[in-house]
Amino acid sequence: MNTIHKWSEKMIKRTLIATMTAASLLSAGVALADRPGAGWITIEKAIEIVKTKAGYVEVYEIEADNDGYWKGEGRKADGMVYEFRIDGASGNVLRDQKD
Repeated sequence: MNTIHKWSEKMIKRTLIATMTAASLLSAGVALADRPGAGWITIEKAIEIVKTKAGYVEVYEIEADNDGYWKGEGRKADGMVYEFRIDGASGNVLRDQKD
């Protein structure tokens, strides 16, 4: 019984280590996919701009795009869902349309 317990404990540890390693590698890949470029406005500033200049009351999603802008979607006061794009460097709203 003791041998089975030790074997079982080793298998659990190995499985846990393999799972943690895989999760770490996957999260690193996601983090490196699309990142803000040098000189970009912060994500917080982009959210502030879309709320104040474009009238969004809630932002559901926002991410950096390799084409040089923040893109995302959110809801305006009319209750409709819209998509937006904000220039990553200047902060200008480039797109604001219904989804």
